[in-house]
Amino acid sequence: MTTKRDIAGETIWAAELTDDELERARRGLTERIFSKGSYICHRGDRLDHWTGVVEGLIKISAISAAGKAMTFAGVTDGGWFGEGSVLKNEPRQYDVVAIRDTRLAMLSRSSFLWLYENSTGFNRFLVRQLNERMGQFIATIEYDRILGPTARVARNLSWFFNRTLYPRAGTTIEISQEELGLLAGVSRQVVNRALRALEDEGLLKAEHGRITVVDAGALSHYES
Repeated sequence: MTTKRDIAGETIWAAELTDDELERARRGLTERIFSKGSYICHRGDRLDHWTGVVEGLIKISAISAAGKAMTFAGVTDGGWFGEGSVLKNEPRQYDVVAIRDTRLAMLSRSSFLWLYENSTGFNRFLVRQLNERMGQFIATIEYDRILGPTARVARNLSWFFNRTLYPRAGTTIEISQEELGLLAGVSRQVVNRALRALEDEGLLKAEHGRITVVDAGALSHYES
């Protein structure tokens, strides 16, 4: 199993830290494993950690008083989430669910705040992360209301090729049609049709459990 020391050094924000800052982060890290379908936290819970996905896939979502479900984001290997709630020391305003078996790295709030108060590099990372997530959430609200299912599949898939959130992303992601459907809020059958349409347009190549993206930019702006 990957050690705590390895996980700290492999985070997407590690390069922003000095050696002393990175060592402080290592001391504040713990790991937890969640099985597929389990809740990492419910809306209203306090999760006193900043959280990163080491391996797996999670969904950040909420259900309105009227019963309408909405997915804000999916996060996979290397992605971090929840910095806003940690900064404000408030309960989570969303549910977090493991879509597949998932291993998380959890940085204690005290370590997070120490880095926030002492590390210029860490703050540069946070500004980029918060700005990108804000744009993503605003776009999510837009396409949840006005876009058709193929566009929703395309844009949800494009999340994982965002170079700010996933700087080490390649051109391929291991994801099933069921998992993509859970993120996009559509059935597996709808995902299958959407992927065929996107493949016909030359934007991706879909194989069993794997999608290779040809034009991530086109997916992120897809509107049909």
